[in-house]
Amino acid sequence: MRKWNRFAGVVVMGALGVSTLAACGPAPWDPAGGSTPTATSTAVPTPVPNDLSGGATQRQLAAGAVTATVDYWSTLSMDQWTAEAVKPVSISLITTVQPDDGQKVYLQRASMTAVPSTPTGALEALAPQVDASTVSPGYLVLDPYSYSQTFNVGPVPPEATFVTLQFSYDFLVQTTPTSSEYAKQTATDTITVALTG
Repeated sequence: MRKWNRFAGVVVMGALGVSTLAACGPAPWDPAGGSTPTATSTAVPTPVPNDLSGGATQRQLAAGAVTATVDYWSTLSMDQWTAEAVKPVSISLITTVQPDDGQKVYLQRASMTAVPSTPTGALEALAPQVDASTVSPGYLVLDPYSYSQTFNVGPVPPEATFVTLQFSYDFLVQTTPTSSEYAKQTATDTITVALTG
């Protein structure tokens, strides 16, 4: 009887050993034992810059002897700047001149061209908007006199995600304080405004 018990114990231990070995899988460090996870990349959209995100922005523009300080803002809140909306952009401009010998500075012409864009490139520009002076030699813009105007960005294609506003300012500067001769100087500027979906 004792012999049989010893033999049965060996058989049971052997069976347990086989069962334990059968439950073992490939080692976690063995690449051949299973599929290796691969890294996947997801496209993260590039954030669109917005020069009016704070409500307004100010620029200093140099044009020869003239320095123009230009404030830009919109009465339309940024969450309303949709592709189909009419989007107003207001400007206020004032200049100084160096050396300041008493000569005056006049704004002869101001223009804005809106260029809608997508992340892959620019779309067709809207028609330029121009404010040309109706008085000669132009609008007096030498500090403390300033110029104000509002341009409107019309509807743009629905796929546009932002619009670039290109501004141009043509100044006439007296050559001397009493002269009727003028030097022309041009300043340009660009601001970018994001569009909401």
